[in-house]
Amino acid sequence: MDLKLEMIVLPVSDIDRTKTFYEKVGFRLDVDYTASDDFRVVHFTPPGSECSIIFGEGMTSTAPGTTQSLYLVVTDIEEAHAELTSRGIEVSEVFHDAGGLLHHGHDVGNAVHHGPGQERLAGLHPERASYGSYLTFSDPDGNGWVLQEVTQRAPGR
Repeated sequence: MDLKLEMIVLPVSDIDRTKTFYEKVGFRLDVDYTASDDFRVVHFTPPGSECSIIFGEGMTSTAPGTTQSLYLVVTDIEEAHAELTSRGIEVSEVFHDAGGLLHHGHDVGNAVHHGPGQERLAGLHPERASYGSYLTFSDPDGNGWVLQEVTQRAPGR
């Protein structure tokens, strides 16, 4: 079976504000469709991704801003930081985990501790290891994104 993640529904409070934000981030607008006052779909895809985000009116009953730790992969985290900053997106500084290559939760501006040796440290991973450097940002409602630098993928990925 060949399964691929296709779409993530984001809970948002202001559709137009969120649409403007994701355009500013650089996501591609695929659809903005209004069927009625109770149903509107806005669909974006990050550059190079096969997975999209969707939000709008009548999409979800989940509270706005509650989706966290959405991962985006970049090949150069410093370049991504500079580009997002130049677009006016508030991003964290680049960081890495003290213990190495570990899953990192989203928490802009604060340390996240998952256990001993997993403290957030400022700057790039010391060896610039693939999967080792991160930055975070949030959309206007607080839905949280993690950018992770991946320069080499595991075989078969």
